[in-house]
Amino acid sequence: MRKLRSRLLGVENGSVMLFSDYQHDGVMWTGEGPREFRKVIEFDEPFSSIPMVQVGLSLWDFDKGTNQRADIFAEMVNPEGFALVFRTWGDTRIARARADWIAFGEVKDDDDWVLE
Repeated sequence: MRKLRSRLLGVENGSVMLFSDYQHDGVMWTGEGPREFRKVIEFDEPFSSIPMVQVGLSLWDFDKGTNQRADIFAEMVNPEGFALVFRTWGDTRIARARADWIAFGEVKDDDDWVLE
């Protein structure tokens, strides 16, 4: 369990259209084997420590004639942002996908100051 020391909890969320590959015969729609899409997400303001980040699919449009395989996660999480990663493999054909994310963690208080 992660225990937050701060009395200030910051929460930020967003929604990202990952791709619409059916429109232009992109690799998620026409390819086979391992495929990956990455998107760097930058927070509006930095957290004071590494936040907890949760990602999930909010839209998926898979071809009904192939297996539906997807892996989605946050990587390289830091106080300024993270990389949202979507992967598929095999014969899966994905027309389009959208991801929603939420980050929460400690934030700085206006009354915080550092002696140098």
